[in-house]
Amino acid sequence: MPNPLTTLIAGEIASSGPIPFRRFMDLALYHPEHGYYSSGRARVGRSGDFFTNVSVGSLFGRLLARQFCEMRSVLGQEADFTIVEQGAHGGEFAGDVISALPPGMAAYRIIEPIPTLASAQRARLAGMNVEWSGNLCELSPFTGVHFSNELPDAFPVHLVVWTGAEWLERCVAVHGGGFAFTDAPIESAELAAACAAIPQPLPAGYVTEVNLAARAWIVAVAQRLVRGFVLAVDYGYERAEFFTPQRIAGTLSACARHRREPDPLARPGELDITAHVEFTSLIECAEAAGMRLAGFTDQHHFMVGLGAAHFAEGAHAADRRAFQTLMHPQFMGMVFKVVCFSKGIEPPVLAGFRYARTTGIIP
Repeated sequence: MPNPLTTLIAGEIASSGPIPFRRFMDLALYHPEHGYYSSGRARVGRSGDFFTNVSVGSLFGRLLARQFCEMRSVLGQEADFTIVEQGAHGGEFAGDVISALPPGMAAYRIIEPIPTLASAQRARLAGMNVEWSGNLCELSPFTGVHFSNELPDAFPVHLVVWTGAEWLERCVAVHGGGFAFTDAPIESAELAAACAAIPQPLPAGYVTEVNLAARAWIVAVAQRLVRGFVLAVDYGYERAEFFTPQRIAGTLSACARHRREPDPLARPGELDITAHVEFTSLIECAEAAGMRLAGFTDQHHFMVGLGAAHFAEGAHAADRRAFQTLMHPQFMGMVFKVVCFSKGIEPPVLAGFRYARTTGIIP
């Protein structure tokens, strides 16, 4: 049976010509009926397509609950504290956090535009005090923390290629019954400006990603946050490492059943497609939107900071095994990064960043 999304995308290309890869990725992941996430096809965990921190068990949520408690204390106990989670998937993290928080400490809000995921979250979190918004614009201004785990890496990205003289945008065309890349001049002024900021020199044929959606997202979050924090966990690099000349094929990847697929254009709607986050641009946009950098480190050191108090109180063997997975340098510990911004307060040294390594973007 033909892949229905392949037919739809091919029809759009036949009507309007090759489409930017960003458009292809948007349809492949978020088409209302056939997209990888919106169709309910995405599966997390050992029996699914990929692992996340939440797959390890409840420890990740319980440790983050400690961090949220400290954030509330920094803001003052009299503050109305709201935890906003975006990218909640099945609601597991929210359940772990709410169960670990002192009763009445915080309101919990989930931003979820995908109806199938919102339904799954409501079912899992039934009986808990949680409210939902379809997008950031629907969210009332709040004091507290906005949290995300692996969110910007799933935003549709522009693919660009350096010819040795100029940047071109990588588009998708129909070829031989499937899809193939084709290059075209960059038409977007915003994309052209982002490409102009990519460090040179680079070799001809160098392909990379530009995530304009992540930049718009962090600005939108800053606009809703009155006072408090933004805490994001994701895999990625600082600018210099992201655009190293040796990374000639970029970071874009597609996977299914924990196996990397060689062609991200194959079987749209059936593969998870992601790209690493370029954190320096995200930080610059956050600061331009009125927030301040409160911490940036790898997950290994973040977990050490949060885990110190937890394990000082004693912990079961299962927690110790989960902790080793979360902080393991060759699994999650060094791949994932944690970035935190503050607004309306002087950036404190939070527990999770107590042992943060010095990086190129930290003053």
